[in-house]
Amino acid sequence: MVHGMSIKILLMEDDAQLLEIITEFLEENGCKVSPVSDGQEAMDKMYEERFDILLLDVKVPFINGFDLLSKIRSEGNETPAIFLTSLNSMEDLSKAFESGCDDYLKKPFELRELLLRVKTISKRVFYHKADEKIALGNDVYFDISSSKIIKNDETVPLSKKESLILKLLVKHRGKIVTPQMIFENAWDYEDEPSETSLRTYIKNIRKIIGKELIQNARGQGYMIAAS
Repeated sequence: MVHGMSIKILLMEDDAQLLEIITEFLEENGCKVSPVSDGQEAMDKMYEERFDILLLDVKVPFINGFDLLSKIRSEGNETPAIFLTSLNSMEDLSKAFESGCDDYLKKPFELRELLLRVKTISKRVFYHKADEKIALGNDVYFDISSSKIIKNDETVPLSKKESLILKLLVKHRGKIVTPQMIFENAWDYEDEPSETSLRTYIKNIRKIIGKELIQNARGQGYMIAAS
């Protein structure tokens, strides 16, 4: 607990037992932990919510810790990150910091030392909390936490559905998102799925962020190009 606030942590570790031990310890010490066991799951979580600190194992399935952090840093996510890893060569250490980490803890480590480092970084975080902005291209950013677009230093709010649609497109960046996926994620249970209204929402988002940023895969769906 720092300044009366619970520290929200994303913990990525593919050793199930260690994942459970670290999660329990941090939660006993006032943190709120979202545990994940692979890089893809971590990426999905980061597109859905914002965190105060990322604790990342390096050798995990799908996307390793170094690549994961490099990718989110390139998209403008500055959430402080600590690598938890058994890698210990100078080459690994320099790669860790090149990918954008703030700290590095070599396994095996004392849980109390991890907590100390988390608290040290979190004090800084709560004083200098950055908005979580995703770069869409052409100097256009999407602030996930406030559901606003930042363009030419101006902020433009999105409606609830527009925000949910854009979050889904960003989450699956580089892949086609079908209308069915959008209806399942952005439409309320009682809403009638409508291709016409979906096209209207897409048109509205394009007006704000620029037509070229959302691509139309004819007959299949929509996509934001991979960064």
